[in-house]
Amino acid sequence: MAFELPKLGYAYDALEPHIDAKTMEIHHSKHHNGYTTKLNDAIAGTNLEGQSIEDILGNLDMSNGAVRNNGGGFYNHSLFWSVMNPSNKGELAGELKDAINAEFGSFDAFKDAFSKAAATQFGSGWAWLCVHKGGKVEVCSTPNQDNPLMPGVTCGGTPILGIDVWEHAYYLNYQNRRPDYIEAFFNVINWNEVAKRYATAK
Repeated sequence: MAFELPKLGYAYDALEPHIDAKTMEIHHSKHHNGYTTKLNDAIAGTNLEGQSIEDILGNLDMSNGAVRNNGGGFYNHSLFWSVMNPSNKGELAGELKDAINAEFGSFDAFKDAFSKAAATQFGSGWAWLCVHKGGKVEVCSTPNQDNPLMPGVTCGGTPILGIDVWEHAYYLNYQNRRPDYIEAFFNVINWNEVAKRYATAK
């Protein structure tokens, strides 16, 4: 069963003014679509065919660049679209809020840590909020299309919130102002989805 480009739950212009429609269209229909196609090509005829993306990445041979890059790109973007929502975003509450407060002291301190991880990731990459078994949360960043599901990558655990800091994610609207894009991202986070992922992963 080949992987398919996931449909967005909203229109390309739904996240404006925070993320512009043209960026969303190119990012989803070109970049994510490309990772999906190349991932399918990379696993065709191998023992990875038919496995879930989580199993593929969790047991990845990190020297397999085609699966590492395109599998990461497929998974990372699939999560990225789902943790944004222009409406019915909900609020940070419940167990996830408690876990963030326990680890960082406050939401503002978490926001600072997450924003710093995103802003200081050199070159292309991602920043993540991850959860470990038992519910402890952690912030980290990864280069390129790596993510914490992969063996030996940064904080480990299960990513439940991620921001893409490749330039293609923001350059049309923000040019080199990555911190402005990171700030804007907090206006479109779908906390209902993040909380659901927290409950499942912990």
